[in-house]
Amino acid sequence: MQGMFFTGNSVVEAINIDKVGPASGEVLLEMKASGVCGSDLKNFRAPKSDKPKQSDLKVPGHEPVGVVAEVGPNVGGLSVGDRVMMHHYTGCLQCSMCLTGYTQMCLVSHEVYGSTEHGGHQEYMLVPAYTCIPMPEGLDFVSAAACSCGTGTAFHAVKRLNPTGLDTVAIFGQGPVGLSATMFAAQLGARVIAVDISPYRLNLAKELGASEVIDSSSHDAEQIIRELTSGEGAECTLDATGIPEVRIQAVDSAKYWGKVCFVGEGNTTTFDVSAQIIHKQLTILGSWTFSQAGLGEVANFVIQRQSPMDKLITHTFQLKEAQKAYDTFISGETGKVILTMN
Repeated sequence: MQGMFFTGNSVVEAINIDKVGPASGEVLLEMKASGVCGSDLKNFRAPKSDKPKQSDLKVPGHEPVGVVAEVGPNVGGLSVGDRVMMHHYTGCLQCSMCLTGYTQMCLVSHEVYGSTEHGGHQEYMLVPAYTCIPMPEGLDFVSAAACSCGTGTAFHAVKRLNPTGLDTVAIFGQGPVGLSATMFAAQLGARVIAVDISPYRLNLAKELGASEVIDSSSHDAEQIIRELTSGEGAECTLDATGIPEVRIQAVDSAKYWGKVCFVGEGNTTTFDVSAQIIHKQLTILGSWTFSQAGLGEVANFVIQRQSPMDKLITHTFQLKEAQKAYDTFISGETGKVILTMN
């Protein structure tokens, strides 16, 4: 069978790999969809000289969904033909974090499928049975792949902010995670102000429910947010960029007693803690992905609330078109991008 690999210098190559049957506690998934995520781009762009030998490369893709094709010994609750999403982490299953379903926060050790283990950009994927989360009826594979990381991450970040219909939520960055947050915050009744530098993505944010959009390449986002909120700032802000200057804008755009959620990863940011946080009585939140149960929660919300995933997911490509998918994604003229399999 074929798997797609990042072999260096922004190149995706199809390489033949062995199809291995499931051992005890494992299932083999026939892959149906695998999402393209911004957190893959560092690995995608890495120089060829930084890559290990080919035999040590791992298949990328940490938003995998598929159908159970084979069931190994000592597996209960799963049968051939079941449609499943994969919570793409392993853990010790005994520590306090694993027992709450946050295997990615395991206190002993964890693996990440699509990074330290083979991920979803392949025809078949071998996974521990306990990582498989049933797909609700009515959820298509493409939407399920989005839920399996980026869109699910946004859902749980918005949930932590807990906005109401009385609140204004300013969301900085309208890539797939920020767009998902815009969609969910709007569905919860909040007034959403979407901030980005891409006209394409700002228009998409409007389609997903943003009441106002700000092009921060030509406007002072904090000033406009204050103008739109009687000079006070937003009740909630969320940064999905990881850019230090934008994180500072998210903090400074929040009103007194407001809440700020950081989702975008990377970089170091410096705050005047007294002036910017303590004296404003801010609540600062970090939100990193979700638990195993949390994956099922976002999938059920999408179905029950009829979230407009068809607007969020702007591009789909066949697995063999993975190079085109990544080249299109890095153009910035996309919402969510998904690879699909026959």
